Amino acid sequence: MHQKILDHLSETIMLFNDDLKLTYINTAGEILFADSARHLVGHSIEQLFNDPDLLIKKDLQHCHQTGNTLVNREISLHLSGRPMTINFNISPLLEASQLVGIIVELLQIDKHLRFTKEEQLFAQQNTNRMLVRGLAHEIKNPLGGLRGAAQLLHDELSLPELKEYTQIIIAESDRMQELMDKMLGPNTPPKKEPLNIHEILNRVHQLVQNEHDQITIEKDYDPSIPLINADRNMLIQAFLNIVQNATQAIDKQGRITLSTRICRQLTIGRHRYKLVLKASVIDNGVGIDPDMINQIFYPMITSRADGTGLGLPIAQSLINQHKGIIECTSMPNNTIFSIYIPVENGNEYNA
Repeated sequence: MHQKILDHLSETIMLFNDDLKLTYINTAGEILFADSARHLVGHSIEQLFNDPDLLIKKDLQHCHQTGNTLVNREISLHLSGRPMTINFNISPLLEASQLVGIIVELLQIDKHLRFTKEEQLFAQQNTNRMLVRGLAHEIKNPLGGLRGAAQLLHDELSLPELKEYTQIIIAESDRMQELMDKMLGPNTPPKKEPLNIHEILNRVHQLVQNEHDQITIEKDYDPSIPLINADRNMLIQAFLNIVQNATQAIDKQGRITLSTRICRQLTIGRHRYKLVLKASVIDNGVGIDPDMINQIFYPMITSRADGTGLGLPIAQSLINQHKGIIECTSMPNNTIFSIYIPVENGNEYNA
């Protein structure tokens, strides 16, 4: 009866003997370790956990020696070749006041951390969008009057050397107008149609390669990915912004990889999707400063003197309009922008 209850828990329950050898693991544990209980039972703590600091072993030994319960949160481990973050509780199992084993409870929390991060990112994007749109509207109104006055003055002037100054005002006003339009973003909903994501990426590849012919751009496509319902121009612009950002992070011998994969049963925001496209833009550049990694999707945030800081926020906004999200991880020689877009057609349900 007790085993049936344990097998229905979502937490991993493990029992170790005095020698710190596994004597029991429930069904959730088999899923976590991607192995059967029959094969796992009898393994030592070192065989089960790839824990260079031996943190779990030390805590098990401490529990065994003192009988105290220990709790550790957000511990990074590699289980079955996969990095994951877990919370774990270690408790003594007592019979007649005698310690007969040690119970370990593991809860994988990567998904919970990802949900929290995504919710913060969506909230950040909505706040940014409102602030930026308000700022852009406030600037556009006097900017239009400034350009109109400069145009009238230009028409009244007869000396070419004086007209040069009004031409500068007009040109700079037009540049600022274009910048404000970018900050406002698209004001029409996506015009979705069935698209092959590889056609979009190939188009972006062509545009970037024409401008940066010395950079190597590789493709790592999954040909089995189905069509997605999306706005062609919006996706081209979003991916173009990200790839151009990558070109600025690498040198002439740098490499960019465009990769596509399919993810199953993935949650974005509060919605779970049966199929999700994952398109990655990977570069081997210098990486993003750790102090900036959580700010790169804010507008006007850039490490380049000539940058506007709008490319990534605009890309995020365009992908958000497709119910998707962009995530980024970065270290020197390996920066990955992962773009997740649901494959629709009755694919969505609440998580």
